[in-house]
Amino acid sequence: MDFLNYELFSYGEYSIKVNKIISILLILIVTKFLLWIIKKLLFRQYKFSRIDRGTTYALYQIIKYIIWVLAITFLLETIGVKITLLLAGSAALLVGVGLGLQQTFNDIVSGIILLSERTIKVGDVLQLDGDVIKIQNIGLRTSKGLNRDEISIIIPNSLITTTKVINWSHQSKKTRFKVQVGVAYGSDVDLVIKLLEESAMDHPDVYTKDLTEGRLLNFGSSSLDFEVLFYSKNIFGIEKVRSDIRKIINRKFNENGVVISFPQLDVHLKRE
Repeated sequence: MDFLNYELFSYGEYSIKVNKIISILLILIVTKFLLWIIKKLLFRQYKFSRIDRGTTYALYQIIKYIIWVLAITFLLETIGVKITLLLAGSAALLVGVGLGLQQTFNDIVSGIILLSERTIKVGDVLQLDGDVIKIQNIGLRTSKGLNRDEISIIIPNSLITTTKVINWSHQSKKTRFKVQVGVAYGSDVDLVIKLLEESAMDHPDVYTKDLTEGRLLNFGSSSLDFEVLFYSKNIFGIEKVRSDIRKIINRKFNENGVVISFPQLDVHLKRE
């Protein structure tokens, strides 16, 4: 067909014909379709296997990047650009760009490490730089997370790989937390411990009631210091759980005549 060889644009030795445009469109369509099929197969396999969603997502991201690199290579070859000549001719430029984009390349390498090692996966709860974040997306250069204030945070991947990160999701599904309180001297210690344990166990998000434990921590300057230890699966929303437990403790203390202490000072007046 003659219209396939119709020249749309030319510059020197290079020319763009209708058949090249069709080839480019076909490459893009096949790439998109192939990625769609792979995504469907991987996430369907995730539902029927022991592979978790985060691992499946990481595997899909790696496959996606590889396929797009191959697709772009085919696109350049289709329009007549020789990859080897392009790389050789732009070596000096690439060195300069590399120096200018050193941090960007560092983030990209860190993204590849995160996706391949799978030490951090989508859905993990991280404590990073003083903030608690649930990972929503791991990209090649940056990752996206949501903090406890429902604020979306964009995180450079190099920050995750080069700083100390606590991954709350790496341990068992339940994690131990604590709530501390001070009561007035003279309070019934056994009653306080009993009320603390009951307060924690009354909350629906507290896991394994038998492991809930109240303790007398210390003899403070103005109070007897206690804490209650409990396990919960609600790691990301633990601050609300703690708040709810504190409200229950306050109610039970009021009902049983236990006084929450406050700083007190004795002032002695000396007469001359």
